[in-house]
Amino acid sequence: MSGIAMSKLVVALLGVLFVGMLSAIIALSVVYSNEVNANKEPAAPAPTEKTTPKPSDITTEKPTARPSGKPTASPSEKPTPTMRPGPWNNIRLPKNLEPISYKVKLWPKLEPDPITKLYTFSGDSTVEFRCLVPTDFVIIHSNKLNYTAKGGHLALLKDSSGNDVEVSSSWLEPKNQYLVLELTAPLQKDATYTMVTEFVGELADDLAGFYRSEYTEGGVRKVVATTQMQPTDARKAFPCFDEPAMKATFDVTIIHKPEHKAISNMPIIDEKSITVDTIIWRETTFNTTLKMSTYLLAFIVCEFTYIEKIENGTQIRIWARPQAVYDGQADYAINITGNILNFFADYYKVAYPLPKSDQIALPDFAAGAMENWGLVTYRETALLYDPVQSSNGNKERVASVVAHELAHQWFGNLVTLKWWNDLWLNEGFASYVEYLGADYAEPTWELKDLFVMSELHRVFSMDSLVSSHPLSSAEEDINTPGEINELFDSISYSKGGSVLRMLSSFLTEPVFVEGLNTYLLAHQLSNAAVDDLWVHQQQAVDNNNVNLPKTVKEIMDTWTLQMGYPVIKLDTSNGNVTQKYFLIDPEAVAGRPSPFNYLWNVPITWKKDGPISTVWLLGVKDAIFPDLQSADKWVLLNIDEVGYYRVNYDVANWNRLLNQLQTDLEMIPVINRAQIIDDAFNLARAKHIDVKLALNTTLYLVNERKYQPWQATISSLSYFKQMLDRSAVFGNMQKYILQQVIPLYNYYDNLVGSNWNDVPPGHADQYNQVNAISLACSYNHLPCEVKASAIYKAWMENPDNYIIHANLKSTVYCVAIAAGGQAEWDFGWKMFKETSLATEADKLRDALACSKQTWILNRYLEYTLDPAMIRKQDATNTIVRIASNVVGQSLAWDFIRANWEYIFTEYGGGSFSFSRLIEGVTGRFSTDYELKQLEQFKADNQEVGFGSGTRALEQALERTKVNIKWRADNEKRIDEWFIDSIRP
Repeated sequence: MSGIAMSKLVVALLGVLFVGMLSAIIALSVVYSNEVNANKEPAAPAPTEKTTPKPSDITTEKPTARPSGKPTASPSEKPTPTMRPGPWNNIRLPKNLEPISYKVKLWPKLEPDPITKLYTFSGDSTVEFRCLVPTDFVIIHSNKLNYTAKGGHLALLKDSSGNDVEVSSSWLEPKNQYLVLELTAPLQKDATYTMVTEFVGELADDLAGFYRSEYTEGGVRKVVATTQMQPTDARKAFPCFDEPAMKATFDVTIIHKPEHKAISNMPIIDEKSITVDTIIWRETTFNTTLKMSTYLLAFIVCEFTYIEKIENGTQIRIWARPQAVYDGQADYAINITGNILNFFADYYKVAYPLPKSDQIALPDFAAGAMENWGLVTYRETALLYDPVQSSNGNKERVASVVAHELAHQWFGNLVTLKWWNDLWLNEGFASYVEYLGADYAEPTWELKDLFVMSELHRVFSMDSLVSSHPLSSAEEDINTPGEINELFDSISYSKGGSVLRMLSSFLTEPVFVEGLNTYLLAHQLSNAAVDDLWVHQQQAVDNNNVNLPKTVKEIMDTWTLQMGYPVIKLDTSNGNVTQKYFLIDPEAVAGRPSPFNYLWNVPITWKKDGPISTVWLLGVKDAIFPDLQSADKWVLLNIDEVGYYRVNYDVANWNRLLNQLQTDLEMIPVINRAQIIDDAFNLARAKHIDVKLALNTTLYLVNERKYQPWQATISSLSYFKQMLDRSAVFGNMQKYILQQVIPLYNYYDNLVGSNWNDVPPGHADQYNQVNAISLACSYNHLPCEVKASAIYKAWMENPDNYIIHANLKSTVYCVAIAAGGQAEWDFGWKMFKETSLATEADKLRDALACSKQTWILNRYLEYTLDPAMIRKQDATNTIVRIASNVVGQSLAWDFIRANWEYIFTEYGGGSFSFSRLIEGVTGRFSTDYELKQLEQFKADNQEVGFGSGTRALEQALERTKVNIKWRADNEKRIDEWFIDSIRP
């Protein structure tokens, strides 16, 4: 970088800070974009290196309204704020320009300005683009950036010969996040141009775009500059064509202190020292990226360290805080990454396309992880694992999240969706194959069998609401950043993964993989839509002579273009099979029309007393299948739950299945034992079967020792507990649950001994041990509560040396804090603040929400408003955890209502977290009074808005109405069943 260019960066930064000291920059809105006065004289020549710029040398931005189309008014005139029609009023970019390459140079300041107290970054960018259709305007995304005048305008435009292209006016459109250049003459078709900008932005702690993360190590506070561009925040770091189909190459240069490291998507190609105002800085330049979307760009400045491996010529590094690396917390990730990369290269039959794979654990990160090409970013809990202090579940999370993000390096990064309406294709695919990649890394864990518990059952509940949405939306329906963010939900991830698992099952995995391979090769370094995948899957079907009743597209469109799923009912007396759109509210009516009238092409796997077979119910309400007729033998549908549907039977077949569970449960596959329970409880909620029949599915559990059925039971009964734990029914429910779980609780005591520091050897068995202890304690089994409190007390007395087994920490912490008082809570808080292990901090943070003391919970809620107490990334989850506590639910709801504007401003842009906040706080709502409160909350906050939680609010209203009806219909009858089922 030349001395002049470097000094211009200094000038830009000091200019903004100087103006801010005098006016609006002191406010938090300082970095929101302001338009340059177009008639302002350009800046004086920039000083050379090693000189200090004077105020007279500084180019400043003057806040003015956007021009009305005429040349910009002189300083003495008042610019009109009138909006006029133009392409900048459209939320989508015009199709007249396409980017070719970007050269981006950024300089994050990791110390606050001593006067404004703001952290900032400065930068310059050159984007080369091609004109596809002659146009008088250049429209490019920009958000919260302040620009330095260049030739009196926000940007400088040149043609391919280096000649200036005359700009008549320039302005910002904050509503649609655009920088607009109006030209005196149109750009020419097929010609290339470059646009140069200089800008300053705030390096805020908002977890979006180019942002700031902080941590303390060795008593010293450290600052990290990092990125999260997906889906629409690259524009917050530099001006860009910020849509996924507008791929380009990127050349990134970062200026930083010599003691800091800079990382980006590609390897470093040049590093040099530069001097600015007698201070030595480091300038790091990275190799040119492959052609890719803006949302996959990443750059980080930090004082982290890494461990490294070379696998098949690929450099693999795991980055983290130095202490975390020295403590061995990165070792597990480095040991599995190479295996998973190799698995996916073989699975896709396409080599990993980059020379390196960096993965970095960040102290502050809004999502779980982000698949930036060659530089994957993670929450610490999703990448770091301590073999002593982290649990079995923590280890699985690292394996599955790493596999998810590495799957994206091909499916999402090499081939990218054309627009966000097909987000599910990216995320659903990664949600399916993460289980394959993690299973390859940990073959003894049988992870593929856990897909049903973690993904399928989880998403069924959301997709049974009329406020759900199809996997694929019409492109024109998804436009704004808020609409895009709403798609990052369990429908896109878990339903997407579930329907692809179903597709792979009826095609067979080899055929499915063949289709993936040709799809990736055909669209590499480009973009694709969901129909492109169906074309390649159909080619694989044809090549392998797979016998399907319809084309892949015809089958899959019924699963992707309409929301929801069917309940398949078999009448074994005559073999009649029917399908019906399953809604948890039996009186609800679908809110949107379906192109298929809510009928699906359903692959129905079934088993009687022979091998597994398949029949198809093809877009009709019912059909007769004679092979499914049975008078005396049970018939089981949806073997291993590979189909995305629920199953109902005639009462006679239900009773035959339940009798089989009571006599020889092993005759029913373990996943189907979980399915029977999960389906029955949800069918009862929707009034397809009697609630007492659903409860009868739990009678056999005294003999069940497998994880999946117990997990399905806990999930199913969690709804009962939410609805009933404030009612008189709960006492009898509590007695029955303990009656059923104590044999399992005792089984693990006998299996490994009564010492909770011992665990069974199997992966799923370890989960089930936790379930047994947690369920027994949460339903007030006195021996369980006493033991948990004693273990916690021993830890309080010897915090440095007493070890609680990591698998059971969450249970022990929660039970002891719930049974204890201020001393137990304050000790947990102290350990939370002192731990440097993120997984341990999460366990303690969750457990602190278990207190039964209202004043403690109210104090804890207040902590969520202070990032020094609870990190922003954890605030909404902490509120949800408090709301899950029967004592804390009403406190959390009052807190949300009292602080909505602040909470929305701070967290409303988040996708998953904000939706889960609304869902979590309203989950217990089941009275008319609570429904009125929720409706009033919606009315009171229309002006503030609900952001990415808008759909979640509608779902909360729908769920509350369903809950009210459910309690009215079932509460008394459930109580009668519990009384009858409790053994003396």
